[in-house]
Formats: sequence, C-alpha cells, structure tokens
Amino acid sequence: MDTDKRESQLIARILAIEQQIKARHACEKLTRYNQSKVHEKQIVFHKCLKRNRWVFGGNRTGKTECGAVETVWRARGVHPYRENRPDTRGWVVSVSREVQREVAQAKILDYLDPAWIVDITMESGRATNPRGGVIDTVSIRNVFGGVSTIGFKTYEMGRDKFQGASLDYVWFDEEPPEDVYDECRMRVVDRVGDLYGTMTPLKGLTFVYRKIFLNEDDDPEIWHETMEWRDNPFLDPDEIERLSRTLEQDVLSARRFGKFSSSEGLVYPEFDPSIHVVEPFDIPFGWQDKLSIDPGLNNPLSCHWYAVDGDGTIFVVAEHYEAGRDASYHIDAIKRISAALGWHTDSRGRIEALIDAAATQRTLAAEKSVAQLFFEGGIAVNPHVDKQLFAGINRVKAQLKGDDGRPKLYIFSCCKNLIRELKSYFWNGDVPKKKDDHALDELRYYIMSRPQPYAPPAAARSELKRFKDRLIRKTGYRLRRSAP
Repeated sequence: MDTDKRESQLIARILAIEQQIKARHACEKLTRYNQSKVHEKQIVFHKCLKRNRWVFGGNRTGKTECGAVETVWRARGVHPYRENRPDTRGWVVSVSREVQREVAQAKILDYLDPAWIVDITMESGRATNPRGGVIDTVSIRNVFGGVSTIGFKTYEMGRDKFQGASLDYVWFDEEPPEDVYDECRMRVVDRVGDLYGTMTPLKGLTFVYRKIFLNEDDDPEIWHETMEWRDNPFLDPDEIERLSRTLEQDVLSARRFGKFSSSEGLVYPEFDPSIHVVEPFDIPFGWQDKLSIDPGLNNPLSCHWYAVDGDGTIFVVAEHYEAGRDASYHIDAIKRISAALGWHTDSRGRIEALIDAAATQRTLAAEKSVAQLFFEGGIAVNPHVDKQLFAGINRVKAQLKGDDGRPKLYIFSCCKNLIRELKSYFWNGDVPKKKDDHALDELRYYIMSRPQPYAPPAAARSELKRFKDRLIRKTGYRLRRSAP
C-alpha cells in the first residue's frame, strides 16, 4: 500500500513538473517571439495601426503565427504597439472545427501560459486537455486585473451564428465567405474594434481580392502585406529552392508568394507593390518630364505626372483620376496639382502632356475637341502618341524588370488608381481584358514616348571595351557606375 501511495505521489509530482515546464515554455515563447530571429513582415503587421489589416502569404510563411500572437497580446492587454484595453472580447474564425483545432487554436495555446487561463468551455473534448478537443471559449486573465475572452467560430456555422455580439477584434484564419465577413464587420462597430486576416489566396479573385487587395472602395482603414517563403527566417533556403522547382507556376504563385491569380493570368506579374511602390519624396526640378493623359468624361480621365532621374529611371509622382466631369474641371484639377508640385511649364506657361489621339475627335454635341479645350486651357497636349498595345506592354514589363534586378519604374504610393490597375490587369485569351485600364493606357503612351536605350553593335561594344581596358592600363582610371 505504501508503495502504491508513493507511486501515486511520484506520478502527481511528475505531472506537476510537466505543467510547470509547459507554462514556462509558453511564457518564454511569447517573450522570445521575434527575438532570436526577426520576421520583418510580422513586425510590420503588428505595428500597423489600421483597423482592417490582412496578410496574404504562402504556406509556412509565418502568417498564422503573427495572427495568434496578435490575439494573445490583445487578450492579455500587452500589445506593444497599440493602446491596450481591459477585458477584451474577440473571435478567432477558422474554416472548420478540425482546422481550428489543428491550426489557430493550437497556435494560441502555444503562446498562453496555463496560469493565465481562468476557464475553458469546450465544444468537444475535455477542458483538462484542450489541445485534444475543440474549444468554444477561453477566458484569460489580463494585466488590468480583469478577464478577457477569446471565442472560436468557424465559417461552416453560417452567417446566423455570427450575429449579436459586440467585439474588440476578429481574426480570420484563412479566407472567409463574404456574408460572414460582412457580419463580423458589424460586430466591431460599436466598440471601434479591429478586423485582421491571415490567408493563402487559393480561391481566385474573390471579394477579398476586390475589397481588400485592390481596396476598390478606397477605405483608408484597409491595409495588406504579402509574405513569401524567403520572408520567414526559420525556413531553409535550399529547401525553398528545391520545393519551388517542383511546383507549377500558378500553384507556386499562391503557395509560395501569397499572390492572387486567375485562370487568365496577370498581364504584369512583374509588378510587386513592395518593390515598385515608394513613398513620395521631393523630386528635383531637373527630373520633371511631362504628363500623360487618357481622356474620359463619363469614363474616368486618367492623368499622371512623370519624372526621370539621371539614370533613366522613371518615377510616377502624382495622379488625377476622376469620372463624370467636364474638360474645364479636369483642366483646373491638373493645373492645381501642377502648381502644388512646382511643375515646369514651356516658354508660354503651358503644361506639356501626352494625350490619346481620340481626344482630337469632335462629337456632334461639341464644337471643339477635348484636345482643343485642353490646349486653350493652358495644357499643351500632344496627341501623336504610339498606341501599339503589345509593344507598349513589353516596354512596361521591361521597365518593371529593370537592369540587374533594379527596376526602372517606380510609382508613388499616392497614385492609387494606377497601382490598382496594375494589380488587376488580366489577359482574356490573347489580349488584355478591356476593363479598368485608363491609367495603364496613358502609362504605355508615356513609356513608348521615351527613346529606347542605345545598344551599340557587337563590334562597337568590343572596340569600346578595348578602349576602356587601354585607358585603365595607362592611367589607372577606375570606371564607375553612376550612383544609385
């Protein structure tokens, strides 16, 4: 009997030690998050103060990890970059109960010290073994002395199960149905709460593509970031390359790079907002070149301001994009933006611009063409533009690719419609879809107006190289590339 008692006590002590180890590990894991190795894009996500944030990432890119940590920080009241609230209430929403248990729920439990847990309500399984079952709600002590609640739901429940609650946040783990998303938006209204999602875009061009990725409603609170395998410092680079070689391009696009795709394919897959979109800066006066305009009255009129640095790199620095306005309105808007930029004019004080040749046509309802009206309004438009579609597309692609991995085209972040069109321009068979391409048309006109870089014949290049070699040998002169 004494032996049995001693064995029972020993087992109890071992279990208590295991619990302490698990608790210590959970505390340490939250403390160690982004310490030994830093996932830069996870930090960018946490630091963003927008109320509707999304990460579009491939598999194993670390997107779910940052969603789980964000949720634990909110529940504990210890978010390092946001104003913390006491006694928060939020939801974690997964595809199904099985996916919840294996992914989002498991990640959250990884970062929770069991000592913080006040209560667990299970959908199935035992509260003493939450990892083995499906959690309905977990109540957690927060640093303000109260209790926060994390509720778990799934998309398969349907919209009706998402009604009525008042929440501080909702985390979508993978892409939600649109009706569930809309209902969750209502849940955070009265508490001025947040939505955030982490997903791999495997369903094509859904409402998330339109409303979040393209932000077609221009909601200032919407923000997104993309994550790919190389962003995750814990993945082996050799394994990344090995797996990349085994996947089809369309599968690789979503599962590695977290990119949306369709059966038709993007016209400009080279465009990457994280590379080609830059924050505005003061453009030197000498870089200013000209404007390019795709005219429209009922359709949007698109106009952009183009600058070129000493190395031939193009910067799109400002945008006017509006529909349903007459020519005089557009003229005034273009002149107002030009004045704010300090844009150069010709000897007669006119602003130089390219414009689609269609602007020279008059309709029966108008005495003057759009081009005439612009010219009389002080904008010296040149309708002699090269409108070759495929040659223009190839020139734009070349500018996006650049030389030696350095693009020759950058776009200021304020040019939202040009950025949106670049992200949503798809092939329809052998030609691009004729939709939402007004800014892209005038981008082509401008780039086709630029002279092609001179490439000397092979013989001339060889002679030039021999001349440089002789110059270096004779004078020790070191030839340098122009500064970046």
